[in-house]
Amino acid sequence: MGIAAAIVALILVLSAWTNGRTVLPLGNISTSEGTLAGGQPAPIPVARAGKLTLNLPVARAAVTAIGYHAAPEAVALSPEGTQVNEGLLARFFHRIAGSHGSEVNYYELSGGTGTRNGALDIGAAPGADVYAPVNGKIVQVGPYVINGRERGKRVDIRPDTDPTVIVSMTRIAGDPTLKIGSPVQASSTRVGSIIDLSKFESQKLAEYTQDAGNHVTIEVHPAAMSVVP
Repeated sequence: MGIAAAIVALILVLSAWTNGRTVLPLGNISTSEGTLAGGQPAPIPVARAGKLTLNLPVARAAVTAIGYHAAPEAVALSPEGTQVNEGLLARFFHRIAGSHGSEVNYYELSGGTGTRNGALDIGAAPGADVYAPVNGKIVQVGPYVINGRERGKRVDIRPDTDPTVIVSMTRIAGDPTLKIGSPVQASSTRVGSIIDLSKFESQKLAEYTQDAGNHVTIEVHPAAMSVVP
């Protein structure tokens, strides 16, 4: 009876930590800390792939939710921050251990195949500006295809800190000034804007937002997979 009572008490405590409060994607980071002049995002790390750091590509105030899902042949990403929808016991352990130093809140999304946490979705409303998540160089700008039709652009960046991989951004309208070979700076160079794809597919991020769940997707692939040498 004592063990059962302790478990019930633990569940009630964990529920009290989350029930009745809004989970913000960037936690308690203030608007002034999360957004620079002109709508640019502050350099807030949201994920890592080995020695490569991916910064927030959308202004903090515009972010609706952050999620990860599986993606084929992608490099596994290590999320920064706290998984909001993790199990109660895992949440309890992380609270006690104090293992979360970042204010970023994210969700693990169901579906997809391939590498776990191979894709990072940053939600924002259509029209929101999207910026480069890394310093690097544009190596490709091509179509993003859904059901055989082009639905936006794919922008590939070779990062300066790890040229063995390619950072791909999809589900955006590409900035018309982008050219192959153009340098980009993290949180500073605009690469496009969010587009509305809700009419063409069901978007898992919508389970955790107040809108259709539109977003930009970031994946990291080995450079050998790029068609550009």
